[in-house]
Amino acid sequence: MGHKNFCRDEGESNLSSGDGNFYTKFRNEIAAGGATDEKQSQNNKATTATTAIIVVALLAWLGIKNPWSLVFVAGLIVSVFLHELGHYLTARRSGMKVTQFYMGMGPRIFSFRRGEVEFGLRALPVGAFVRIVGMNNLDDCDPKDEPRTYRQQSYPKRMLVITAGSLMHLLIAVVLFVGIYATAGRFGDTGNLLIVAPPAIDSPAEKIGLREGDQILAINDTAVNSRYELIVAIVANKPGESVDVKFLRDGQQIVEQAVLATNPANPEVAFLGVSSDSYAYVRQNIFNAFGYGLVDVVKTAKDSVSGLFVVLNPANIVSNVVADEPDMMTRPTTVVGASQVGGEIGRSEGFKGVLMLLASVNIFVGVFNMLPLLPFDGGHAAIATYERLRSRRGKVYRADVGKMIPVATTVVVLLVMLMFAGLYLDITSPLG
Repeated sequence: MGHKNFCRDEGESNLSSGDGNFYTKFRNEIAAGGATDEKQSQNNKATTATTAIIVVALLAWLGIKNPWSLVFVAGLIVSVFLHELGHYLTARRSGMKVTQFYMGMGPRIFSFRRGEVEFGLRALPVGAFVRIVGMNNLDDCDPKDEPRTYRQQSYPKRMLVITAGSLMHLLIAVVLFVGIYATAGRFGDTGNLLIVAPPAIDSPAEKIGLREGDQILAINDTAVNSRYELIVAIVANKPGESVDVKFLRDGQQIVEQAVLATNPANPEVAFLGVSSDSYAYVRQNIFNAFGYGLVDVVKTAKDSVSGLFVVLNPANIVSNVVADEPDMMTRPTTVVGASQVGGEIGRSEGFKGVLMLLASVNIFVGVFNMLPLLPFDGGHAAIATYERLRSRRGKVYRADVGKMIPVATTVVVLLVMLMFAGLYLDITSPLG
């Protein structure tokens, strides 16, 4: 089957017309899947240098304030790189022509060409892109490149390329989960109830000599394996009654009799005076770690789908901005807020905590990116699927992407609104 020629001769392409119209440039870059400007003026060079200096200064300040925040941001940058690498490798493997692979957005800092691909770095570390020729009917190119365009490839190849970024995010999450579970452990119920803090002063627990690190085994004849079971066993008695507390210390079982006190919050409820928990990190073998990793990726992905409706709700965005105290569960945030959270988690839990957060963020980004709207990858996947369904008896149907640009513009406006609202809240009501 021959290729329908969507390309124009060089010089006719409206993608490189440089007419200065913002909407035209915006439309062209959505269609092309990457930047379409090739030249950089002296003014742009000055802007690039200024932007790069500001970004480096901010990263340095972030590292000084909390090195864990910088570790988290570095992890995000690596994740973005791997996302685009997924697109790049699958596109090249599928025979598509790739012309650009850039890290960052905004003004170009430097670039170099290897073969037909221009690799480079841009000033703002807020994203990246891979430019694949001929993403749709609006994307003009050299006619001789038409057989290698994205739009001329088979449906399976197009779906592989366009979903590769999100699949890479899910793969990153699986690898992180497995690595953490096999080394630091997976957080869960161990069935061993440990005292996690010194007993309350003058409490029954202190009087019988309970210490932080002791494992409570039973109250009277009732075995306790969780905090809930301990509470039930205690409140089954009245203040002033005596109970036998069996606990384990250094491998030795000890039984002490305690006279229960009155709970300060409720005089009718008995009180022992210990803080306990049966949850902890338990190291897994590689097979269990892999199984738990897959389960947790699926569970987090499901939670992310429901979370999308909260994140993209304009009413929710506005209500959080005008509220005196934004809702911590529904407020928008940016990489600034996420780095604040990453920094605090790093301080309290170390490397494993930061990696767990990175895994969760990767899953959310992977799901978010598959929304069936342009300019998300999911929008391109939806177009490819629609074209496949409309194609009949060897006749290939091509969607008119130009009709979708107004919707794409609305999506971008909503994203910009989300970004500025999140940035405002991250500054005025820091998550850390």
